[in-house]
Amino acid sequence: MNTRFLIPLALGLTAVSASALTVSGVIDGSVTPDTRLGAFAVTPFGQPVQEFASAATTGGRFRLDIATAPPPARAQAVLTPQNVSWPGVIDPVQVSASAQVGELKFFIYRDENGNARHDESEVLREVAPMVGRASLFIPWVSAAVTVRASQGYQVALQPGWNAFVVDVGRTVKVQPLADGSVVIVPIGR
Repeated sequence: MNTRFLIPLALGLTAVSASALTVSGVIDGSVTPDTRLGAFAVTPFGQPVQEFASAATTGGRFRLDIATAPPPARAQAVLTPQNVSWPGVIDPVQVSASAQVGELKFFIYRDENGNARHDESEVLREVAPMVGRASLFIPWVSAAVTVRASQGYQVALQPGWNAFVVDVGRTVKVQPLADGSVVIVPIGR
């Protein structure tokens, strides 16, 4: 049975320790009772490598506790100006220091066997959490680094997982995700 949720996702991001994150909120769209939302470490090309956290979407709500652990080696790359393909980044790009980098992306899937984790046979569908018109972006870095690009793009990353909201317009505004931000995860049908 599909359930329709038209409630904006209230995504709370809370620091649990140095770089742990808790993501909680509400799904906007039709889901089945066996739908899960997963946060996956991805390759530099966006392919999911490892599920870091997942949660049932019971009643259209979820809570993801993202571990402080770094992404697996396959999901890391050396951060250079040539390989920054993040939301809102347009050349020229400047990177202030040497660091390894990784990224989390969100996917939904039907947990067909009820084991509360993603299995290879379960189809992943990427979803894009938004705050108003801005994108939610969650990178991991091994060392403190600042990334600058054209149109005013600038973000200071701390070691561990970071959560930012990227608003692309005439200029690019990058801000840490504030507690209590209202995020919408449109999943369609």
